[in-house]
Amino acid sequence: MKKLLILLVLLSHFTGSYAQTTLTFKPLRYDEDYSFLKDDTSKRWLETIKYTALSTSKSTYLSLGGEVRYQYFYVRNEDWGESPTDTDGYVLTRYLAHMDIHAGKHIRTFLQLQSSLANGKVSTSPVDENPLDLHQAFIDVNLYPTQKDKLIFRLGRQELSYGSQRLISVREGPNNRQAFDGLKAIYTHKQAKLDIFYSHYVAAKKGILDDRFNPDTKLWGAYIVKNNTGFLPQIDLYYLGLWKKEATFDEGQGQELRHSVGGRLWGNRGNWTYDAEGVYQFGDFNSHPISAWTASLNTNYKVDKIRYKPEIGLKTELISGDKAYEDEKLNTFNPLFPKGAYFGLAALIGPANLFDLHPYLKLELHKKLSWDIDYDVFWRYSRNDGLYAVNMTLLYSGKNINSTFIGQQLSTDLEYTPTDFLYFRTEFTWFHTGQFLTQAGAGKDILFTAFTAQLTF
Repeated sequence: MKKLLILLVLLSHFTGSYAQTTLTFKPLRYDEDYSFLKDDTSKRWLETIKYTALSTSKSTYLSLGGEVRYQYFYVRNEDWGESPTDTDGYVLTRYLAHMDIHAGKHIRTFLQLQSSLANGKVSTSPVDENPLDLHQAFIDVNLYPTQKDKLIFRLGRQELSYGSQRLISVREGPNNRQAFDGLKAIYTHKQAKLDIFYSHYVAAKKGILDDRFNPDTKLWGAYIVKNNTGFLPQIDLYYLGLWKKEATFDEGQGQELRHSVGGRLWGNRGNWTYDAEGVYQFGDFNSHPISAWTASLNTNYKVDKIRYKPEIGLKTELISGDKAYEDEKLNTFNPLFPKGAYFGLAALIGPANLFDLHPYLKLELHKKLSWDIDYDVFWRYSRNDGLYAVNMTLLYSGKNINSTFIGQQLSTDLEYTPTDFLYFRTEFTWFHTGQFLTQAGAGKDILFTAFTAQLTF
């Protein structure tokens, strides 16, 4: 807590000095472009670290940035009462620092270090604690930098994020973000963008600088985004391939080769916002065929002419599970590498073998302060499959349990963003267990509270 107090003092200095700024921080930090500061004469230190000329022509320059995030968690009955009791909670800390070097218009190198620490947590995984590692290190070759159509080749360790992050994401919620070693071609043409890539997933380890090349998990694919297609404002189409040396499902263990073909329609019309997505998967698991699928819908309506501008929405998902045990087929959907906080920061359940209804309400209490209320109800889609975590770890087998009702989750959070640099969030989640959890394990209700303070620069 002493470190947190020191951080808050530093944050107050930032807000006073840079209440107004033209800098924009993005979820993928390598997407930021500070070339507009080339002729900046303010000489303020922040603009200086964002654009430091390394040549007399200023065509070669250095940009620095980073992030500090503190999170306090308290969980009562963690893992529905299966984990050891923790009476005072724990703190997760994440540090990110990057260096972006542009050598003229054609060559660019991006390097990023990540340090994720856990203090007071009874048991940790590399997702919680990874003291120091090279998170990103890649080189870009831009073949046509001055033309409207652009073609960039990217080689090295890099973050990948696509669409709504249901299948491929940076895993922002957990303490340790995820990355891939690979080659990617990025083609941009008018109102369309196409990515083609081949990569190996970087498996996090608890040591220092030990997240090495991983031959056991491969991801490849193509993802195209088309804007302003006429009646439909935005559409995504994609193919994703996954190979894992060893995967585990309620059906068993074995080698997995899975192909995902999907599409996403998203956009807004007036006060309505919508996001619909469907995916079909096929392939081979342990010499048996795969046939799995998912369909999701997220729609909301914003009443912007009354106080607090309420936004009323509904999310729902159908995610396939295995139809039958020992039938030499696998129907369990694999979400690949989804965002960690899939159903809230508590991240209790993963998107496999699931049917959920999720109404929510958002209120804009102030321009910089919002209040969200979420209610989610979960069922197993198939009685012949288990319950999975976000990372596809099997939490409970579905064998010999007929009930499909998993439980109900009520969450609420306050988000405060005083400046572009600062972000604060406090969250409370209550999970009331259903019959499946009470039959499968300890089945205790979960109370989850969290506080987040984040500085981005």
